[in-house]
Amino acid sequence: MFHLCFAGGLRVSELIGLRIDELNLQPNASVILQGKGRRERCLPLWKETASALRAWLAVRGTALAPELFLNARGLPMTRSGFEYILRKHVRTASNHCPSLLMKRVSPHVLRHTCALTVLQATKDLRKVSLWLGHASTQTTEIYTQVDPSVKLEALESIVAPKLRSGRFKATDKLIASLRKGSFMRSQNTPK
Repeated sequence: MFHLCFAGGLRVSELIGLRIDELNLQPNASVILQGKGRRERCLPLWKETASALRAWLAVRGTALAPELFLNARGLPMTRSGFEYILRKHVRTASNHCPSLLMKRVSPHVLRHTCALTVLQATKDLRKVSLWLGHASTQTTEIYTQVDPSVKLEALESIVAPKLRSGRFKATDKLIASLRKGSFMRSQNTPK
């Protein structure tokens, strides 16, 4: 569940609402997600994620609920249930990495981490926007504020204009063309 949440940059509502029939594990693993505004997107899955989902399906069994993720009672997972499991695993992980207890780990942090990972890998906000299911790339621009390396790379990829210091001095040719244009306009002006 966490692997899919992170790898896909899923919103909690997308994760807990994901149905078994929206999961495709053959031949190329992918999920179809229903995002905000009922926008639909299809995301490919890492082999590790697909393998973890196959293992989950074997444990899940044949429950009657169409949702992929269920709670201990066999009912669809809720937002608070997901947050509870995440907190539990963060506490367990803090035994190996104590600094986790000082950090705020939430489902949305997993989504942001995915976004920054995709941005660092692709250097393309449009791809991050498509991956996360944003309606507009303007929503995605927040990640350029978080990751200054993207701004630095953009700056380095653009050649600065050559600037010369000193005063501007018009050439005789420029002055002549300006005078000619001024003369032509005065000839065309109705009197």
